Amino acid sequence: MRLLACSLLLAAAPVFAQDILVGQSAPLTGGNAELGNDIRNGALAYFKKVNDAGGLPQGRIKLVTLDDRNDAKVAAENTQKLVNEQNVVALFGYASSTLSVPSMPTVLEGKVPFFAPFTGADTIRKQNEYVYTIRATYADEIEKIVNFWGNLGSTRVTVLHYDDAVGRQNFETVAAVLKKFNRQPVSVAIQRNADVTDANFKAVVASDPNVLVVTTLYAPAAQMIKKLKAANRATMITSLSFAGASQLAKALGPDASGVSVAIDVPTPRTQSVAVIRECTDAWNAAGYKEPMSVTAVESCIAAKVLVEGMKRSGKELTRASLHRSLATLGRYDAGGYVVDFRPGFHHGGSYVAMALLKPNGEVRE
Repeated sequence: MRLLACSLLLAAAPVFAQDILVGQSAPLTGGNAELGNDIRNGALAYFKKVNDAGGLPQGRIKLVTLDDRNDAKVAAENTQKLVNEQNVVALFGYASSTLSVPSMPTVLEGKVPFFAPFTGADTIRKQNEYVYTIRATYADEIEKIVNFWGNLGSTRVTVLHYDDAVGRQNFETVAAVLKKFNRQPVSVAIQRNADVTDANFKAVVASDPNVLVVTTLYAPAAQMIKKLKAANRATMITSLSFAGASQLAKALGPDASGVSVAIDVPTPRTQSVAVIRECTDAWNAAGYKEPMSVTAVESCIAAKVLVEGMKRSGKELTRASLHRSLATLGRYDAGGYVVDFRPGFHHGGSYVAMALLKPNGEVRE
């Protein structure tokens, strides 16, 4: 239904000479498809809201999304097509640091703003001046998680992470924060784009954790949590935002009880926040039948910030003018969600909260 709804949205938008093309490579199929589609659909909802109101002075916004199937090589190839063939004015909402980093040579060569990748990893922040992030870092999330736990005391912590450069860096981020509390976590590495194995499960059990910190996507996270609960392992489980709170809750079903996740935007239930009401209205107006996820909310907010940069870009919207306007955006309140971009510092988000997952798929702060 989501793919059909998105196809209808794109089909209904005529292509004009003045279309503002925004490019995206995202996993629309494969094991991380739900996250990728939510990122796309949250942005589509907001761009439709803008277009339905007459668009921007420079034209209508069109999101061009290519499926990367959660494959970094394909993501890099998609980026080359979007930048060099489609001539997009910006790249938006890549689903992870792993999918983003291989695209950096093309980003740098094309001098194209790379906006709001869905990652808090340090790796992406250290790439180049064209990268703009709106979410907090994983270090910020770990600080919030530790405060959520309370006094660590003699707590034993195990970190589930991917067995690659980004995954190992995520483990080191957790370890660096826990070092302040005189705790050294145990590493359990799993293969990316693969099922959790019995050996992975036994490694977690052997580490005998009081707390398991998950830094993977929702599919392997759900597999590991289900195995632990089936074995009656009394382990507190918490996840970085990378998993996708809504996607993890849905994948876990009844096993979601007691699982906590760091989130980088307020939940869709937080209707007291103006931008959440705005994004919810945009989501419903776009015709989506499923409830809005936390991921879609984040993408909608990111789209709003990007549009604000476009509005301030002047009469001629180019990669260069957008880059200048985003770099000097300053403190921008999107409606209860604040970002702050400055020359030399393009990582403007700091919101972090802890959410509990519910068996019915809800995410509650």
